[in-house]
Amino acid sequence: MKSSEIILNNDGSIYHLCLKPNQVSKEIILVGDPFRVDIISKHLNDIEFTIQNREFKSITGYYNNKRISVISTGIGGSNIDIVINELDALFNYDFTNKCFKNQHESINFIRVGTSGSISKNISVDSWLISEYAIDINSQLSFYDLKNYKGKNIEVISLEDNNFYCFRASDELFQKFYSNNNMHVGLTATCNGFYAFQGRKTRIPLKNKINIENIKSLKLKKYNVTNLEMETAIIYGLSNFLGHNAISINAILANRIDDLYSENPSKVIESLILFTLNKI
Repeated sequence: MKSSEIILNNDGSIYHLCLKPNQVSKEIILVGDPFRVDIISKHLNDIEFTIQNREFKSITGYYNNKRISVISTGIGGSNIDIVINELDALFNYDFTNKCFKNQHESINFIRVGTSGSISKNISVDSWLISEYAIDINSQLSFYDLKNYKGKNIEVISLEDNNFYCFRASDELFQKFYSNNNMHVGLTATCNGFYAFQGRKTRIPLKNKINIENIKSLKLKKYNVTNLEMETAIIYGLSNFLGHNAISINAILANRIDDLYSENPSKVIESLILFTLNKI
């Protein structure tokens, strides 16, 4: 690989994350907010290091003797493209010989994030695990997908638009799903928060994909249940690169009922503890 393709810093760390091989566990919790890394780190012990570059903050430590890394991605699928590819390189790229290794190492990506429901049946302050996720803005169409068809990938259509839809890892879904306190759904991943999710500001919207259209999208037994900005990109890249991924959402808003959580930090904290114990 050319040095401009996989870029290293002067200390040998990967370009954006500033991490080196062996600094990261194969069990990785992904969060959007760098401050959420600090919240999770309070539950860890024997923390090996903490490092931050821009919105990418990383720690590696232990919870109940299990080595775990927590990494913030910032907001949106474009950042996920950076994070997943750089973490894959840390495990599967030979930095000395500048080539990918013959023996593949698989990573478990567990997204703990926030989301907005677009279903009356999924209330504020509940949890939702994404069994499927749709790439609403076709970010992953920049990759050549012809060799990946059928590998946890579906295509669904709405009017003149085709959308790639990706399934969570079977292994992680079975591990993290709890039917006592968790919804299961089809998550729509949008590449932004305002126009991309049909929110009206002072600028008129031209996007043909609005909330009602998104709600009508259906795969298997699900209509779209919630909106967020990372899951489908995590699922897609993980599938392509041979990793496992699951996304667990704290539902903080309901766009149909126009409600927002009165205590979002409590909901997120309980979801963090649930996730750590499952790991």
